Amino acid sequence: MSKKYSIAIVDDETEILNVLSRFLTRNSNFSVSTFSNPVSALGSIEGGKFDLILLDIMMPQMNGLDVLEKIKAKNEDQKVIMMTAYSTLDKVLKSHKEGATNYVMKPFDSLQLLEKKILEVLES
Repeated sequence: MSKKYSIAIVDDETEILNVLSRFLTRNSNFSVSTFSNPVSALGSIEGGKFDLILLDIMMPQMNGLDVLEKIKAKNEDQKVIMMTAYSTLDKVLKSHKEGATNYVMKPFDSLQLLEKKILEVLES
């Protein structure tokens, strides 16, 4: 892997943002931007400058599925991994219908497995 990948993380939980950012930036091929407010993040995300977006589903300002829909309306090829601690079959199906590339559960069982999944999505 020689390409530098740009990753956006959108989650209202600052602890999640900090943990993921610290973990992912230890890989010199990842450039990470974090956003705690999905509404304000949309301007940066819709510009299409990110190779991958990690997007939480349950946020108070705006539902992650609605954010996903707006992102895909601007750039249908944008790679997005949805994250949630509150999984239901309906949310999984809706996220796939809206174009999510993949789906992960919080809390993360292993950050190394998450990184592997991220690399698989980025290199596909």
